[in-house]
Amino acid sequence: MNTNPRILVAPSLLAADFARLGEEARAVEAAGADWLHLDIMDGHFVPNITFGPLVIKALKRHTGLPMDAHLMIAPADPYIAAFAEAGADHISVHPEAGPHLHRTLQLIRSLGKKPGVVLNPATPVAAIENVMDLVDIIMVMSVNPGFGGQAFIGSQLAKIAELRRMITATGREIILQVDGGITPATAPAVLAAGADCLIAGTAVFGAPDYTEAIAALRPGSR
Repeated sequence: MNTNPRILVAPSLLAADFARLGEEARAVEAAGADWLHLDIMDGHFVPNITFGPLVIKALKRHTGLPMDAHLMIAPADPYIAAFAEAGADHISVHPEAGPHLHRTLQLIRSLGKKPGVVLNPATPVAAIENVMDLVDIIMVMSVNPGFGGQAFIGSQLAKIAELRRMITATGREIILQVDGGITPATAPAVLAAGADCLIAGTAVFGAPDYTEAIAALRPGSR
């Protein structure tokens, strides 16, 4: 179980109004968001296309929130420097998106960014056992990546708990994120399993009041 009293909430811009991205970023910052989560999709690794480094660069003028970039692209390595230069503070990749995960994580850190690894629902925790010393973030996908608004896959709770045990064993401060189907109804079980960062798209951007929506995800609000 996560013992960190501070639960991070990272609204996913995928669910925002794309015609008003700057305003949306400012609004969730004012509403109490900790990070701004950016789903980068290429239409190849996942069946959707979103945005690239230029959007991140533009958003930096509108918000001081850390930019949490989730690269759902393959290959990822050729584009990492561009996302780092654009202003992404954290860059997370999938083990399946390149042949050498260790090298990819080294590259991200060499650019002064926090490296992360993302585990799809069918990706086992064994995929990251040998790179735990290189990651600052581990993200569990509790839906299949590529689209927002999907239902939470309950089988991922056991994976979250196992990863929390692995993180504790390292003695390192690794953030354990969960992305997919996060709502006030699913958040308590996710947090109880050990997550300390909740990524929420429609639960925040689909709500009439962003402040209330973000607060509802944190313990003590229910």
